[in-house]
Amino acid sequence: MNESPHIPVLLQEVIDNLSCQDGGVFIDGTFGAGGYSRAILKACPKNRVIGFDRDPSAMAAGLGMEADFNGRFSFIHDCFSNMASHIDEPVDGIVLDLGVSSMQIDQPDRGFSFRFDGPLDMRMGQAGRSAKDFVNSLSEKELADLIFTYGEEKASRRIAAAIVRARMLQPIVTTGQLADIIHQVMPRPKDGSDSAMRTFQALRIYVNDELGELERALDASVHLLKPGGRLVVVSFHSLEDRLVKNFLIKNTSAHVHQNRYAPAAETDKGLFSVLTKKPICAGTAELERNPRAHSAKLRAARRRV
Repeated sequence: MNESPHIPVLLQEVIDNLSCQDGGVFIDGTFGAGGYSRAILKACPKNRVIGFDRDPSAMAAGLGMEADFNGRFSFIHDCFSNMASHIDEPVDGIVLDLGVSSMQIDQPDRGFSFRFDGPLDMRMGQAGRSAKDFVNSLSEKELADLIFTYGEEKASRRIAAAIVRARMLQPIVTTGQLADIIHQVMPRPKDGSDSAMRTFQALRIYVNDELGELERALDASVHLLKPGGRLVVVSFHSLEDRLVKNFLIKNTSAHVHQNRYAPAAETDKGLFSVLTKKPICAGTAELERNPRAHSAKLRAARRRV
C-alpha cells in the first residue's frame, strides 16, 4: 500500500501526547488517509488501532491498512461520535483530527471548496441533506443566523440577503455560483483570505453537524478511556477549539458534593488532567512543509484514575 499523499498535522506532537510507545489500544476517530493510524502502529509493534471515518472514500485506505497490519488495525465506517457503540473495551488513547481534510477539499465534486467549481454538496458522509438543499430552502433569517453562528461572519445578514435574491432568479447549485454571490457583496479581506471562506465553513459545519459530533465524541471519551488514557484533539477554528477547551475545563475541575449528614463536603477530583496548558501549534518547519497546519491547535488530557 502506498503512503498517503495527505500530510497529517502535528503528527509527532500527536504521537508524543498519546504516549503510544509502550503498546496499547487506540482510537483514530478521523481516519481519513490513515496518517495518524499508521504512525501509532509504527510507534510500537504491540499497538492496536481502531479507525473511524464516515466518509465512504476513506474505506479503501482503511481496508488496505487492515491488510498491511493484519490483526492490529480495524476500520469502522461510521461517525466518531458513535465510537462507544462499537467498542466494548477500555482504550489507551483517542485522537481526533477535526474539520475537513485536504483530500476532501481538493475534490471539486465534493463541494467543500470555494476555490473549485463543483456541486454544492459538502456532505462528509455523502448522505442526508446537502449544502445545496439548505442554501435554497432556509429563510433569510435562518441563513444569516447559520452563517453568523458557525462562520463567525459579521456580514452574515448581507450575505444571506444576497443568497435569497440570487435564488429567486435561479437555484444555487454549484460552489462557483455561491462564491460569486458572496464576492459581489463582500470586499476582499485585507489579510488576503477569501471573503467566501467563513460562509463555506458555516455551511459545512451545519451540514455535517460537526460541533454536535465533537460534543458527543468528547462525552464518549470519558467512558472509553481507561485510567491514564490520553485524549488528543487537533482543531482548526475557534468554535472547535473553544468546545474542546470548555470540555476540559469542566472535566478537570473538582466537584464538591454537599452532604447534610457529614460535617464536611466530599470532594471528587476532575475526570481529566490537562497535559497542554496552552494549545500546541505548528512550528516554522512544519508550516513550510504543510501550510494547512497554520491554524491547527492541539490540546491533550489524561484520564484520571
